Amino acid sequence: AKNPALKRVIKDARKAHVPDAYIKRVLQFASQGFTEIEFDTYDTDWDGEAYRTVSGQNSNNSVRVTDEFLRAVENGSSWDLNWRMRKGVAKTVDARELWEKVGNAAWACADPGIQFHTTINDWHTCPASGEIRASNPCSEYMFLDDTACNLASLNLLTFLDRATSKFDVARFEHGVRLWTMVLEISVLMAQFPSKEIARLSYEYRTLGLGFANIGGMLMTSGHSYDSDEGRAICGAISAIMTGVSYATSAEMAGELGPFPGYKKNADHMQRVMRNPQRAAHGLNEGYEGLSVTPVPLDHANCPDAELVAHATAAWDKAVALGAKNGYRNAQSTVIAPTGTIGLVMDCDTTGIEPDFALVKFKKLAGGGYFKIINRAVPSALKTLGYTDAEIEAIIKYAVGHGTLADAPVINHESLKAKGFTTKELQAVENGLASAFDIKFVFNKFTLGEDFCTE
Repeated sequence: AKNPALKRVIKDARKAHVPDAYIKRVLQFASQGFTEIEFDTYDTDWDGEAYRTVSGQNSNNSVRVTDEFLRAVENGSSWDLNWRMRKGVAKTVDARELWEKVGNAAWACADPGIQFHTTINDWHTCPASGEIRASNPCSEYMFLDDTACNLASLNLLTFLDRATSKFDVARFEHGVRLWTMVLEISVLMAQFPSKEIARLSYEYRTLGLGFANIGGMLMTSGHSYDSDEGRAICGAISAIMTGVSYATSAEMAGELGPFPGYKKNADHMQRVMRNPQRAAHGLNEGYEGLSVTPVPLDHANCPDAELVAHATAAWDKAVALGAKNGYRNAQSTVIAPTGTIGLVMDCDTTGIEPDFALVKFKKLAGGGYFKIINRAVPSALKTLGYTDAEIEAIIKYAVGHGTLADAPVINHESLKAKGFTTKELQAVENGLASAFDIKFVFNKFTLGEDFCTE
């Protein structure tokens, strides 16, 4: 070889998995007289340049499936895929294989979500105006094309008496009535992106009242999220919110008239309203026009009888007033993810979701992390009868002590036996407080490359 040194570095570059295209590019630059090249480097920081280059970061992808397709999956049948822009079958596939591909994609990257088309339209209040074909990106708002709603969420934890763990139903109902009226007023004040969206939003006057922090409220009151009691409390609060909101909408219809699109959809909306009334009363039968019957409110497992009583009363009133006056709004309530506004509202959890961890990591602007206990944990432990000393010990165990001194197995003494000096031990101790994982401390950046290799 004319240039053995160059040959060696090319081999080293290939061993380091540098693409041949990059190697060729460098050689071409060198032949043109360049003596150095600056390559951009990227890290995996969510706020870094590399993250911003990945497409689809702000999109949500969903697949709508009908009951007929799901039955084809159950039966192992074939399924026709139709052309979107013209009539006819584009392709016939095995339903189970297609379902497996959808599930695998969702497992791999959290997309696509699933929307159950038949069930969604069974609960459609205005089918005479067209079917529901899509949702907003977060999927809480399901209604006609070219419509919109303003969102508002109530922080459920603010209605909980911390001393007694009692949910203040009266204050919650007042908040629901107030915000239903506020959102109705906002229809007149809203700015819409197109003339058609503005026209239909005025015609159907859909609202988006919901709640947030159910996970934090359940934990603070000492109830497990994944329990019969937790589900019954959530169901009762949901029934109260929705029933009171639709009753308020019916009251406004008595004063201002129902929404313009109500007349041709009146029978459909009355039918839809009677179904959650039955569910609130805990009934398992008698539902109208539903392919899949809902899970009724579990009266027996709800630890607060007042919640059940208010849930049934709210829906009795909503149906009775609606039959008399109609409704001012085609839809009143949704449960939004509240991911962003949940932070502003000081929620421990978002919409309907549980808390994702007992211990959370906060990323520091200058680098590193610090760990904090979920704020609901101390309150939950106190509600469950633990003493202050026991609560403190549990928190320290969950968060960690932030030191290896006196730790079992791996501690200062065992590390000294492995060659660690006071200098390295101090470097480890200094890094533990802001480390996301212990491996972030035991590395060349903390200990020095010479120490790690010699």
